[in-house]
Amino acid sequence: MIRHTLVDNLAEDFHNVSSASVPTLANIWAKKYIQNLQADSPKQDIKSNNLGEILSPERRKTTAANLLQSLRFSSAQAWAKTENLLMGQLQAHGISADLIDPWQIATDSRFLLEQALNIYTENSHSRLVQIDLNTDGQNLKLESHTQLPTVGQLSVAIAQSVGKIRKKYTSVDPRAIGFVSMQFHYSGQLLLDSLPPLEKLMVNSYFKVIDDHLYMPLQRCYEAAGNLEYEDTALVSVRHLLTLTSEIARQVSQKTLIMHSDYQCHSGVLSSPQVRISSLRDIEMFQVYLCLCALEKSVSSIQQELFPLCVMLYPPLKVSWELVRTLLRLLAQEMHNHLAKEHVQEFEPYLTILNEMFGDDVLPEA
Repeated sequence: MIRHTLVDNLAEDFHNVSSASVPTLANIWAKKYIQNLQADSPKQDIKSNNLGEILSPERRKTTAANLLQSLRFSSAQAWAKTENLLMGQLQAHGISADLIDPWQIATDSRFLLEQALNIYTENSHSRLVQIDLNTDGQNLKLESHTQLPTVGQLSVAIAQSVGKIRKKYTSVDPRAIGFVSMQFHYSGQLLLDSLPPLEKLMVNSYFKVIDDHLYMPLQRCYEAAGNLEYEDTALVSVRHLLTLTSEIARQVSQKTLIMHSDYQCHSGVLSSPQVRISSLRDIEMFQVYLCLCALEKSVSSIQQELFPLCVMLYPPLKVSWELVRTLLRLLAQEMHNHLAKEHVQEFEPYLTILNEMFGDDVLPEA
């Protein structure tokens, strides 16, 4: 399981951007990605725990080359899984089949995976990576110096590329990005299956950055921020919330797990590492959309993009509307707990609209 906390270890700005607001928000988000990782990995061979070897330039190049060689085959397998999960939603939601181009979706997904793997082979300033590893009930602390670029640096480097791909699909029908996201997710998971657990953890931390950017309108937030004065009330509130989204997501996720301890969705029980990571991402996704609403001073991104996407994706993923309503109620509570009153006020109108749109009078359980 990957645990995100906040560190102040990144100062990169977007290149060729004149507005201070844009790199500020980009860097706040990038800082959320850290070197400290935690894994639950039973019965690992001790050789696979050689962090120094895994993070060496030679090993990273070899790993990336092997994964790139497997990418086309994994992509074909991934589309079969994506199609099986989502193609039934086309007719149900009145989505034109002409909008879903399997070849283009697979191509864009491969492009993003190639970008991530290319950056994985690059060398940056030497830094210390520390990982808490749980093996057979024992906690191991692994550490090694490496020149591997931080996932925060990756976040800044790929933001514009992912933003362009995201905009290409959402501008036609926002639900189309769901097919791209699932294709990327399945392609990445199939590639990771060939790696030993610790190396899988490191590479997956890169893939997760792009996964987040596909699900969340981060680039659109950066662009909206660029249209505001630095001390604009909404922008100040967004800066505060972005530093807290991971902690708020953890609190919401933990409380939801207690309230729905036996809940099972498409990928497993809520407490499983894979589902927990997806849950944390979705809770952060809701917060990023709230940020976008505040920056644009409009609810259109929720109405036209987030809501239709959730309505298409959640039923086949076996995410109940009652579970979503629980998440939203807890999200509102945690935002009030973590933010000053003047900052919460910037988001309250959109929180209210979110709760109304996902209400049981609109989305009753089937």
